[in-house]
Amino acid sequence: MVSYVIIPGIDGSDERHWQSLWEKQWGGSAVRIAPASWSEPELSDWVDSVQTAYESVARRDGEVVLVAHSLGCWTAAEWLERVRPAGVSAFLVAPPNTRAASFPSRAAASFVDVTARPLPCRSLLVASDDDPYCDPAASAAFARDWRAQAHFVGNRGHINSGSGLGDWPAGRELLRTLVEE
Repeated sequence: MVSYVIIPGIDGSDERHWQSLWEKQWGGSAVRIAPASWSEPELSDWVDSVQTAYESVARRDGEVVLVAHSLGCWTAAEWLERVRPAGVSAFLVAPPNTRAASFPSRAAASFVDVTARPLPCRSLLVASDDDPYCDPAASAAFARDWRAQAHFVGNRGHINSGSGLGDWPAGRELLRTLVEE
């Protein structure tokens, strides 16, 4: 059985976001992180929140998949680097470039200096060609440095609810390439 840890970006994912729709479909197999600092993210708070969510699903038999979007990708990477758990995969969608002018560095200052290092698990990075928070070259570099498989989905913006993806069936197919549900 597969369990999921949902790791949204700043302010969480709204009810129209593919993460929220997937979480609802997965029911008790999924848990969303619950940091205290949703709007002004603190890296340590978010990483601790992943640990709490992971502990709630890790007791079950089977694999745990981190389903991360935006700033959640960096949170997942930092947690993986610190904990290095077995039996985990990472589905990383639209990581922002924390050094770009578009990054909200004032609100998320503790994320500005994160760096991509090889992840200790299977991982897939999904990016858009026209993401306002990360250009394709930076996304490709993150995938390379994380040693994640990279998949570009064309012009889909930040791959969020504003992209009009609904429950994003193509994303579910990509997730299946990482792990059998």
